[in-house]
Amino acid sequence: MATVIQHLWFRQDMAGALETYVRLIPGSAVEWTSALPADSPSGPAGSVKIAAFRLGDQRYRAIETEAPWSFNHTFSVMMECEDQAEVDRLWDGLSDGGEIQQCGWLRDRWGLYWQITPRRLTELMGDPDPAVAKRVAEAMLTMVKLDIAGLEAAASGS
Repeated sequence: MATVIQHLWFRQDMAGALETYVRLIPGSAVEWTSALPADSPSGPAGSVKIAAFRLGDQRYRAIETEAPWSFNHTFSVMMECEDQAEVDRLWDGLSDGGEIQQCGWLRDRWGLYWQITPRRLTELMGDPDPAVAKRVAEAMLTMVKLDIAGLEAAASGS
């Protein structure tokens, strides 16, 4: 059976990005780093850095070399958080030097997009009462960093 591994292409400071990610996300680790030992279309031998790492239970590979493109919203890493403290910790750590956006989205200083989402949002959006789900969705759309208390208040109609 094939293994699915996400692959990220960094323009610079891949090591700094991976260090930050594994520090912030429990159960994460950099498994190995290396430099590509042969000339490639991405650069001469030794100039292209590569790595393998885990974020929680997800496997990744990464490469650092100049690229004519950068990350965009078409790929993001979604962090489903258990509580507001975890939302706050990840939000603060990943947004440092980056750009915060609406609805729990942020772009970190390396350009990677993240969705910092409380698990409770998924539960409330799946409420069998469509009016509850609608109020929660409308509340979420007004937020930047997602706030569980605000989502709960919207669900209850207060």
